[in-house]
Amino acid sequence: MNKWVGMGRATKDPEVRYTKDNKAIATINVAVDRRFNKDVTDFFKCTAFGKTAEFVEKYIRKGTKVVIEGTVQNDNYEKDGVKHYGTNIIIEAIEFAESKKAGNTQPDAPASGDDFMDIPVGVDGDKTPF
Repeated sequence: MNKWVGMGRATKDPEVRYTKDNKAIATINVAVDRRFNKDVTDFFKCTAFGKTAEFVEKYIRKGTKVVIEGTVQNDNYEKDGVKHYGTNIIIEAIEFAESKKAGNTQPDAPASGDDFMDIPVGVDGDKTPF
């Protein structure tokens, strides 16, 4: 079985290219903190194809926190007589790992800490409609 699951942040905006028959290929790099040692971060090259690549192109930006499920492939090649070794995560599924509000790092954005509406002062809790 070849299965990889990781949660991390995109280190830059996706690189997207299209095949001759107009199918999307998107590549992102994801920084993933180690589970038991938060001081160590691993960086993974992740590639998506087709509809998944179109989703990545449209919604994923630098700093977006995502959960990725995929498979690991060797990314080995030889150039000028030198062998290069690497790995590539082939994305099968990708999801957001936090709300858009939580990922907003703009200084003027309100930071309420949750997505619940504030109850106005003077409202009696016994008279709520639900």
